[in-house]
Amino acid sequence: MPANTVPTLHDLDLSVRGTAVKLSCLSGSGNGIPTVFLHGFGSTKEDYADFAVHPAVAGRPFFAYDAPGCGESGCDDLGRISIPFLVDTALAALDARGIGRFHMVGHSMGGLTALVLADQVPERVASFVDIEGNVAPEDCFLSRQILLHPNDDPEEFFAGFVARNYSAPHYSSRLYAASVRHKVRAGAVRGIFESMVDLSDNAGLMERFLGMPCPRMFMYGEQNRTLSYLPHLAARGVELAEIPYSAHWPMYSNPVAMWERIATFHAAVS
Repeated sequence: MPANTVPTLHDLDLSVRGTAVKLSCLSGSGNGIPTVFLHGFGSTKEDYADFAVHPAVAGRPFFAYDAPGCGESGCDDLGRISIPFLVDTALAALDARGIGRFHMVGHSMGGLTALVLADQVPERVASFVDIEGNVAPEDCFLSRQILLHPNDDPEEFFAGFVARNYSAPHYSSRLYAASVRHKVRAGAVRGIFESMVDLSDNAGLMERFLGMPCPRMFMYGEQNRTLSYLPHLAARGVELAEIPYSAHWPMYSNPVAMWERIATFHAAVS
């Protein structure tokens, strides 16, 4: 591997809403507008490490990090973590890294975080690839479990969440379930899930997504081609990217197709 394609692993200390946060980050240098990746619930920054070596995008700058309470990132108060908290974390991290304008890629929880972030600072977002990030109530198939399977014990709820995902008939669901307990602290789950449901049900996400001035792609797995709003997105100028042999986690089921679609999109909008 050429030396200039090796990403740098580093920490970033922040204060978010008065709470100490230590982010575990991965970044790569290069030419052009940087790409910022926000991972989904139960995932980590390493989902996007191949951006450094994929032939179609290697040599372009990027920045990814584990969200507070996820992966190797810490947070002094897990109970404070929510989507608004993650948006503030992203803004603080971008400012700390001196990143002004950027391409945004967000998956699931990270896609929702990215949408709210882009709505706040639209002038900084050059493009947005939304990988099954929440734009409608029907997207809460993971997060709404906090209401459908209530349990005051965070560890017990998390164990049930893992078991339900392990038995789901979707591409990569067992791979996801086997690792999720190692990638998220149980104490962070409730605040994340409750805020995801609230925003999806009440915050007009679809209108905010369609109102973004930058080029947008919505990526989804073929098992989720029945999402009711896909024709509406296409009619409003959003590029759709269906990833074959995939469900909610194309980075696990079919990363080659995922990277090819992202690279093609970036080449067209850069």
